[in-house]
Amino acid sequence: MEETGGASAYGASLAGGGFDFSKFIRQPQTIVRLLSWIFALVVFASITTEGYINPPHSSEAKCIFNQNDSACHYAVGIGVIAFLACVSFLVLDVYLPFMSNAQERKYAVMADLGFSGAWTFLWFVCFCLLASQWGRTHDTRGIPKDAARATVAFSFFSIATWGILTYFALARFRRGVNEVTIPTYTEPPPDHHTPYPPTYAPTSYNPTPYTPTTYTAYPSNVPDMQQPPFTSNLQPQGEYQPPNY
Repeated sequence: MEETGGASAYGASLAGGGFDFSKFIRQPQTIVRLLSWIFALVVFASITTEGYINPPHSSEAKCIFNQNDSACHYAVGIGVIAFLACVSFLVLDVYLPFMSNAQERKYAVMADLGFSGAWTFLWFVCFCLLASQWGRTHDTRGIPKDAARATVAFSFFSIATWGILTYFALARFRRGVNEVTIPTYTEPPPDHHTPYPPTYAPTSYNPTPYTPTTYTAYPSNVPDMQQPPFTSNLQPQGEYQPPNY
């Protein structure tokens, strides 16, 4: 589902939202994918039902495109695979918004991009092959011309629809890469109105040189005037006399 606004990844809203069928069916990608599905159905159905006839001089059924069976086989193979792929990618488009992992969405979009681009080229080859073989078909007696022309025409239309699908897938891939990229951290600009400076610049440190202290020798001939510790200075008292009552 394509999202034009809000948070999204690879063209779909983030996981957790509901599925809106009416919005999904009106999306350009869904419409073009349905057209591709119809065109592929017309191509291989026209060949499988009316693409082979019995020539007058042979009992074996031959392709109506210049009796070149390879041309019919190629168109049927491309048409059947395109038919099944359209159904698969429609289911994937429905499931894409419910994918919570962006990496899984990336792989889904890359698969859509690669397949759509490849089938645009293969439909171009199919159109050139069928148009060339139909131009070389001279004996058109008993050949259903409408089926042959419809096959060539819808092969040409398929080139356009698958080319548009390739463009849509490429747009989703580019948009998804830009949305999922993790933003890098940038330093905010300093606010000069705040009372604190934006960054702390430490002041320069100037160490004070250490100057050792010199001590002089103590003379040994000086008398020691220091008193010993715990020396009592109290005078001796006389004999204790008890008080008289």
